[in-house]
Amino acid sequence: MIRWGYAINQFKPQFDDFVRRRQHRRALQVMSISGFSAVELSSGSGRWEPLGNPTQIERNFGSVAGFGEFVREAALDGVSSWFWDPATRFGEDLSHGDDPLDPAARAGLVAHARWFSGALAELGGDVLVARPAPAAGGRDALSDAEIATLAASWNEVGAAVAEDGVRLALHLDFLSVLRRDEGLERLLAATDTALVSLALDTAEFAAAGRDPVQAVREHAARIGHVHLKNAAAVDDLDEFLQPAAEYTVLRAGGSRQIPRWFVELGAPGHVDAAAVVRELAAVDYAGWIVVESDLSPHPPTSTMLNGWEVQHVLAPIVAGALGSD
Repeated sequence: MIRWGYAINQFKPQFDDFVRRRQHRRALQVMSISGFSAVELSSGSGRWEPLGNPTQIERNFGSVAGFGEFVREAALDGVSSWFWDPATRFGEDLSHGDDPLDPAARAGLVAHARWFSGALAELGGDVLVARPAPAAGGRDALSDAEIATLAASWNEVGAAVAEDGVRLALHLDFLSVLRRDEGLERLLAATDTALVSLALDTAEFAAAGRDPVQAVREHAARIGHVHLKNAAAVDDLDEFLQPAAEYTVLRAGGSRQIPRWFVELGAPGHVDAAAVVRELAAVDYAGWIVVESDLSPHPPTSTMLNGWEVQHVLAPIVAGALGSD
């Protein structure tokens, strides 16, 4: 069964925004009224990230269960998933990020994964979405030995979070070093299919110059999670290779000064959302489709526009596919 969620990341464009409970309530209510049943959280650290990790949630809502009740009060069923970048430095335990390319960091990587998966299971979620490798800027393509190290790290994480009933899904972004030398395909081939799946992000694939519909066909057996969003531009200048591309390219727009890399599903762009959903239904995908609108200047508007697209265009595709079986 396909379930529809929405990512909370767009509601926090700056580190000191989106910190008050009333802002969280309004965001969750907008998701609910737009037709979504769950929210995907994003990892973060410190007092400016009250939804960023289990410790901050406990401090702000009394307990993880208390936050779950807060989510349900907004008429959502719960939390679908949690996006985690292992490079995040957590002041809560004074850690400085976990590099999955460093075997010596693996214990910390697994411990942080369990930190999130334990809370996620309590909130009714079942997917930990992880950024599997660093950005490409200033790095060579990963060697076979580095791919093997990555695979060992993520296999161990996948086995660990499975103890909480949570699945691991690796997320390729268009700035990732895995864009080089078929890094993603090599990593998927090296990981255990029972422990590690792919989080297919349609806009990140499109911005990387890849066809997300074709990606569904090629990776149907490995897709464990979907981020559905639209890309306004393609990085056909290979600006992902620049140092600090997250700021100079993603946020500042690169040499073309692209105002927004990611736009609403119904806007002109490089992702045919209907074709993606039709292909997902054709390969019998069962899981979350989490809609995103990263860095939207008007998050509630983007949520409602995407909700209209899901309710009136995309969900009927899924219903039609089920009715034809």
